[in-house]
Amino acid sequence: MDVIGVIPARFSSTRFEGKVLAKILGKPMIQLVYERAKQARLLDDVIIACDHELVASVARGFGAKVVFTAKAHPCGTDRISEVVNPLDVKIVVNIQGDEPLIHPSMIDSVAEALLNNKDLNMATLMKRIEDPALINDPNVVKVVVDKNNFALYFSRATIPHFALNSEVAKPVYFKHIGLYGYTKDFLFTYKNLPVSNLEKTERLEQLRVLEEGFRIKVIETKFDTVGVDTPEDLEKVRAILEKDKI
Repeated sequence: MDVIGVIPARFSSTRFEGKVLAKILGKPMIQLVYERAKQARLLDDVIIACDHELVASVARGFGAKVVFTAKAHPCGTDRISEVVNPLDVKIVVNIQGDEPLIHPSMIDSVAEALLNNKDLNMATLMKRIEDPALINDPNVVKVVVDKNNFALYFSRATIPHFALNSEVAKPVYFKHIGLYGYTKDFLFTYKNLPVSNLEKTERLEQLRVLEEGFRIKVIETKFDTVGVDTPEDLEKVRAILEKDKI
């Protein structure tokens, strides 16, 4: 296989336990994510990686391929690594199980970048911020890139900082969208990198990649998502999807 999508679906969550099974438009959230992932053109397969029998049972019920993984994994990257270790695949796309607004083209963009450039190890997405309220929101991760769209830094802070005497009339800010693609080989390199100081400071796992000197390609997308971390986020997503039905 060339490309597979893996959806880590952990049942426990500090702020919202069982959120992947929360109902949206009559379906569990994980089903919406799975159905959107299945629409991606470049995925040869989609697998749900879960750690709870209830999630596995629900996922099998709507026809998903499920792999049961260890409960002790500290993050989704480790869960995905367990799934893909025995598979003959070139590229792995990490699709968050709490991103029901993910668009299939976002998945294809990441996969295509890695398929078309053998020098790339890892790719992710960014979306131009249009709502000024999001620029200073620490829950919205910002990214700055170089002229070739490789990440320079990810931060919860407002980057780039707009200096008062700046010659730029209006800076452009980009939101990082946490959908990642990796070559299989680099996935295991990433998994074994030590936790970095910047990662601990910002609480952003991808910073360990930059601190170790690896590059992350960042692709601009016109689509946005809302990650569901709290019941309030769930209501936002429900409102968006209800509006789309009208």
